[in-house]
This record gives sequence, structure tokens and C-alpha cells, in this order.
Amino acid sequence: MPTPKTDLLQGTLDLIILRLLRAGPANGWDVTQAIQATSRGALDVNYGSVYPALRRLESQGWVTAEWGPSENNRRARFYQLTRAGHRQLAVERAAWERFSTALEHILHSD
Repeated sequence: MPTPKTDLLQGTLDLIILRLLRAGPANGWDVTQAIQATSRGALDVNYGSVYPALRRLESQGWVTAEWGPSENNRRARFYQLTRAGHRQLAVERAAWERFSTALEHILHSD
């Protein structure tokens, strides 16, 4: 039985990308595939969302990008976390965990 798709909550794509880039440099296609694989198919983010997010993270100084050959020997931009990106990941992860804990309290209160 296929896993039903879940829409991303607003503001979570940056956190997801920062987390996935913690493993090492990746291009946009790799990021979209990693989102789908890591979420076990629950999240399916299209390139039209990932590439603007990568450019936004680059403009914030949280990732750097450079051109290189992809697995299929095509030219692609590979994104990598900067030190500021690692710090931002910690900040966004802590905020998400506070939100998640608060939501759990609300959902289980009676």
C-alpha cells in the first residue's frame, strides 16, 4: 500500500535541506531524492520548490555552491553547509523541537 503524501508545513523546507546537507555536498536532484527517501515516501518535494530554497539558503550564507559533474556526468551545482549553516540548522532544529513538543502536549491533553 503506497504511503499517503504529506504536505510540507510552511517553513520546514529550509530545515529539511539544511539537515540533509549536513551529510555532505549534494545537488538539487540529490536533495529531492533524499527528501523522498528519508521521509519514506511521505514527502515529495518538486524541483520548483527545492531550487529556490537552495538559492535562498545560499543568499543567507548558510550554504555555498559550486559546479561539478553529477553521477550521470552532467554539470550540476553542488551545495554544501557553511559554518553559519551548521549554526542555523541547530537554531531551526531547536525551534522545531519546541514546536513539536508543544503540539504533542496539545494533541494529548484532555
